[in-house]
Amino acid sequence: MPAIHLLSDLLINQIAAGEVVERPASVLKEVLENAVDAGSRAIDVQLEQGGVRRIRVADDGCGIERDELALALERHATSKIANLDDLERVGTMGFRGEALAAIAAVARTTLTSRAEGSAHAWRIDGSDRSVAPAALNAGTVVDVADLYYNTPARRKFLKSEATEYAHCDEMFRRVALARPDIGLQLAHNGRVIHRLPAGDEARRVAALMGDDFLTQARALDADAGPLRLAGFASLPAYSRASRDAQYFFVNGRFVRDKLLTHAVRQAYTDILHGNRHPAYVLFLELDPAGVDVNVHPAKIEVRFREARAIHQFVFHALSRALAESGAGLAARPGTQAGHDDEPARSGEGQASGANASLVAVPANSPERTHAYGTYHDAAPMQGRLAMESVSRSYFDFISGAAAGAPPSPATDTAFRPATFAMGGGSATTIAPGTARPLPADESAPLGYAIGQLHGIYILAQNTKGLVLIDMHAAHERILYEKLKTVLDGTPSVQRLLIPAVFSVSAKDMAAAEDCSEVLAAMGFEVAPAGPQELAVRSVPALLANAPVAELLRKLLEELREFPASEVVTARRNELLATMACHGAVRAHRNLSIPEMNALLRDMEATERADQCNHGRPTWTQLTMAELDRFFMRGQ
Repeated sequence: MPAIHLLSDLLINQIAAGEVVERPASVLKEVLENAVDAGSRAIDVQLEQGGVRRIRVADDGCGIERDELALALERHATSKIANLDDLERVGTMGFRGEALAAIAAVARTTLTSRAEGSAHAWRIDGSDRSVAPAALNAGTVVDVADLYYNTPARRKFLKSEATEYAHCDEMFRRVALARPDIGLQLAHNGRVIHRLPAGDEARRVAALMGDDFLTQARALDADAGPLRLAGFASLPAYSRASRDAQYFFVNGRFVRDKLLTHAVRQAYTDILHGNRHPAYVLFLELDPAGVDVNVHPAKIEVRFREARAIHQFVFHALSRALAESGAGLAARPGTQAGHDDEPARSGEGQASGANASLVAVPANSPERTHAYGTYHDAAPMQGRLAMESVSRSYFDFISGAAAGAPPSPATDTAFRPATFAMGGGSATTIAPGTARPLPADESAPLGYAIGQLHGIYILAQNTKGLVLIDMHAAHERILYEKLKTVLDGTPSVQRLLIPAVFSVSAKDMAAAEDCSEVLAAMGFEVAPAGPQELAVRSVPALLANAPVAELLRKLLEELREFPASEVVTARRNELLATMACHGAVRAHRNLSIPEMNALLRDMEATERADQCNHGRPTWTQLTMAELDRFFMRGQ
């Protein structure tokens, strides 16, 4: 075996470059983050040939002193941390001090900087470390040319110019979204691609994500103790086929974290169709001591000290923002009717729904408390709902008419329908005479029914124009949310005649012991039956027919990483969704005008009423302007 020897500094830096400098976008990320850390108010980026030929980043930050220029290109030299305590509370984008050294080892690099108060600027060559005077008004310019010129084998792994530029553009977008207070510009091959003046968060998001995203997104701003979640999350109607419009920032740092991704995915459960993906720009802020950013060379992964509490906070805050339907939101005081309006900020007294939400609660209340705040779950169940209720008619189960509820103005019997024959033997139900006048305060955003099309769609008139409602899909969502509300209390438990015994791993045994109280609260009675065996003596009644061993193994696996109830809740909700689908009013059933109006009012009062349980839309709006354009009125 060859003798052990020390590696040269150049080879060490080139090895480090393999971790830090994967492609031109990696260089751009490191240099941009240094510019942000320098307190810059304006940053200019110029790329040539996708960044392979050249990456030039100029900022107006604090600059670097002449005597520190050479040190800036050395490994692990930084002004951002000095001891372990600083490392545990990192508040800057960069902190390791290895990026510039790695970049200079694999590219022709020059660094020009003028520190505040200096008579002029200085330039250092990354190859020979020579320093010379230079002309620069303020800040720093990092010029990186001919990436991998001295390591041709690495250069062969780079993709086409278009691909490398796309990665650089994505990196630029991440920094730009994280810091709307900084003006940024990006040019490629001499053509300006992005010119982003400093401004507010909404303006920056619209510039990079598009106005259509902003109009189809919910704004949220929720906090619990030291945690705060803000940003924009798209409505299901704006879902995408890929995850290319998902940006999550932790203390201003773009991250890809499976815990946060799981929380977001759970929040979109039941409202996103098929394999579609949501779009969002979300910012999580917390004490830097609560997150470890030193777990990945590219600093794109993080580790939370209170992972489960953060998962619950993100899930509940996002669920609450998405729970409001467009119709229900418009009905609230202080908002305007419409499908795209911004909701009131979290914490301003909105009514909570079936799912848990963030609200103020007394210190002695029985709600669950986590390290980062108190989460108030759904209201206790007021009474058990017999499962056979699902099959009742609409008025028996939802409107309460069968119980002798007094008719509301919306269900005035003066609006009885007349039925006219249509081609093919189908029928359209139409109210005689003129439609009911709409209230000036727009208290009924979905308006009032004027007819029924082919026994499938309800036609309604509101202040904006015509509303089309899929009555089965809408009723399905109403039933589903009511079933969830009723069953969100103490679960009914089914004891097993013969305990289910199955083998588990050592990790599962430990999880079952650590989370025994959580399992019991969900309706599972679990106890050891051997060194590596568990016995289940009871399960939630709704899951009595589920495969117990498979369900518990999956639940224990999730318990090791995520909050406890996701697996059981998902399985329960699958059953409730099926029940709601079968119990909802069927297509081709003629409804009276009072029944249609009652359905509209319940949609306005139901969370997530914009989509059915499968994520399909339940209603759409055709404005008078759109109708006028179609019929060319005024032209």
